[in-house]
This record gives sequence, C-alpha cells and structure tokens, in this order.
Amino acid sequence: MEEEIRPLPKFDYFSPHSLHDLSTLLKQLKGGISFLAGGTDLLVNMKKRITIPKVIIDINRIQELSFIEKRSNNIHVGSVTRLNNLIESSIVQENVPLLTEAIRFLASHPIRNRATIGGNLCTASPAADAAPPLLALNASVKLKSPDDEKIVPLSEFFVGPRQTVRKHNEILTEIIIPCEKGSNAFMKLGRRRGFTLSVVSVAAFGIIKGDKFEDIRIALGGVAPTPIRAYKIEEMLKGVEVSDRSIEKAAEIAKSISKPSKRAKRASVEYREAMARVLTKRVLMKIAFEERG
Repeated sequence: MEEEIRPLPKFDYFSPHSLHDLSTLLKQLKGGISFLAGGTDLLVNMKKRITIPKVIIDINRIQELSFIEKRSNNIHVGSVTRLNNLIESSIVQENVPLLTEAIRFLASHPIRNRATIGGNLCTASPAADAAPPLLALNASVKLKSPDDEKIVPLSEFFVGPRQTVRKHNEILTEIIIPCEKGSNAFMKLGRRRGFTLSVVSVAAFGIIKGDKFEDIRIALGGVAPTPIRAYKIEEMLKGVEVSDRSIEKAAEIAKSISKPSKRAKRASVEYREAMARVLTKRVLMKIAFEERG
C-alpha cells in the first residue's frame, strides 16, 4: 500500500536580504517561526509533522551569516556557513582541526553542501555531530534579537532534546571558537560505516606536559537528552599522570554519567552506556599517544 501524500500545512514565507531586514521582520512577527537555511532537518520534520511552522524565514540570502574568519585568537563562523565549506577551510584546518575531523563524519557530501553549522546546533539533536567537538573546544554562540545581542557558552545552549535557550525572536548569527594548541580526537559509532547518525560520539581536546594531563576537555553525544561536557572526567584527570589506570577510570565515569533516553532509537540504553565507555577510552588513548609521541 502506497503511503498517502499529504500537502504541507500553509505557512507564510519571507526571504530577507540583510540582518537589518531580518530584525525589522522579527519585530513584526509574534511566534511560530522556523528559520530555513540548509533545510536538511526542517523539511524532513515538516513532512513528518514534527514541526508545523506558521512562518518560514529563509535566511540563505543574508550574506552576513556566511563567513569563516580568524579574529585575534578566535575563529568566528557564520551560522549559515555550509559544512563542506568548514571542511575545506584552511583557517579551520589549521586552528580547530577537531571540528574538521568531526564534520567529515557528518552525513554525505551532497548533504554537507546544503547543511549549515548553525542548523546542526539549533536542531539540538542529542546526536548532533558538530556539538561534541565544539563543546570540547569551549565554543560559544552569538544570539541576536531585534533589540539585543548576547554571547552564550555552548555548554549552556542546549536545554533538552531539540530544545535550546534561543527565543522565538532570536537568531543564531555566529559560532565563536577559541584557538588553542593541543591534541584532538573524535570518534563516532553508528549503525553502519558511512553517512549515518551517531549512536554515540565522543570528542576530546587535551594538553599533556610532564606525563600529566595539564588540560583535558571531553564531550559526548547520543548518551543524554542533550550533548554534554564530561566535567567529572575533566576534574578527575587534570594534573593526573597519563596511565592506563587513569584512562580506564575516566572511561568508567563516562559510562556512569551517560543517561540515554529509554525512548531513544537505533540502540539500547545499555549499549549506549557501554559504548560511551569504549569511545572515551579510545579518544583519551589517542590524545595520550599523540602528545607523548
């Protein structure tokens, strides 16, 4: 039996050409707004009736939202920057290679030609592949409303499955990533080898001096209602000697802090918890090997 094709609900459509035009538009609208950039999540969710917007604002023509720049000691990335542009950017490759490494595993080449970094974050999927590396890199996001602009640490941006602190009249304009020298590692587990949604992903940034973890930051995806920073692991490892024992202990903590939803698809709670442990151990071993040569 063929699936019934239902037309999408009616909605108003706007396509502003600048942030000024967008701000003017947002002052007039009261709610029910969805922003269209790549559309790789929005259009699917509309088809499934997960999202039923009253208004769609197409932000693809706003050139101010598409850029990759190094300013002082930070990388600034516009929210409508396509994922493949990030992979190809020498600025990103040289300064925040962890992000490049993670995005290479995100979907297929054609999808990355459309999907945007801001869209990946604002969708707020617990398994969003861009979130763990950006969390491990201490990234922040800039939110702009018609009357205000603020910078929010990414660690405070996600509040629940597909929920963020962004208000209906705010738009994520850019991501700000500090540049730091250290070792990076990202690992992802899906149900098949290529072009797959994450079951579990782990990203880590670390600095090792004198055989000790001087600094370490770890973030996990797919193991909780939102992507999370593993602060307990970071606190335990800082100043501690790099050893099989300390890494094993960190991996056990990763398992203990994992709280996957029982309704999550693609894998059981027990499997996600076990794989959080395995991948955390592997990324830490990778960082330890790179730092110590």
